[in-house]
Amino acid sequence: MLWQINFFSTVMDKSEFKQTIYTEIADMVKAMANPHRLEIIDLLANGEKTVEQIATETRISIANASQHLQNLKKARLVKIRRLKNYRLYSLTNIYVYAIWKTLREFARLQIPEIDKIVDDYRRVNNATVVSLNELEKYKPYLLVDVRPNEEFENGHFDEAINIPVSQLISNLNQLPKDKYIITYCRGPFCTFADQALEILINSGFKAARLEEAFVDVTR
Repeated sequence: MLWQINFFSTVMDKSEFKQTIYTEIADMVKAMANPHRLEIIDLLANGEKTVEQIATETRISIANASQHLQNLKKARLVKIRRLKNYRLYSLTNIYVYAIWKTLREFARLQIPEIDKIVDDYRRVNNATVVSLNELEKYKPYLLVDVRPNEEFENGHFDEAINIPVSQLISNLNQLPKDKYIITYCRGPFCTFADQALEILINSGFKAARLEEAFVDVTR
């Protein structure tokens, strides 16, 4: 009788063991299961930011941004660095972005509507989209990173110059008309590169946007 008790006790222990592990993983996934939090993860892959910057970029209130960040922090997906009176948020490690990138690519495979929305948006903006593997076809070209300065400083393609999209119109005279201008920003769902592309085309430049982000090839 004693061996039977030990056997059933062991079975229960295994079940509890699995349930505990799967629950922890499910809680982490649940923390990501919000459109604003996915956008925050995508944003923080480009460098640490304050809650105010995150609120501005994601177009939500500071209170909401703070709440989303607390959920991500509780799930160990973001961390905080204190600098004087500022609290700077960043991704915990490179694997957080890797999870988001894999999820993004899987979603585009499984949900055709996503690429249709992306294509329709770019068609309206007359966007020519190129990949890193196709850049050779556009030589001579100039690669322009249109993200904010601090994101460029955090990491960029070696040959790129930085002109934030908000400053592009006032800096058009710096750009050569005899080269293709290839813009890029934070990846396929970032609209900075599309905005820049529209400005460039309307100003008479030959231009295209890069599909990939710098973080896509480094993380």
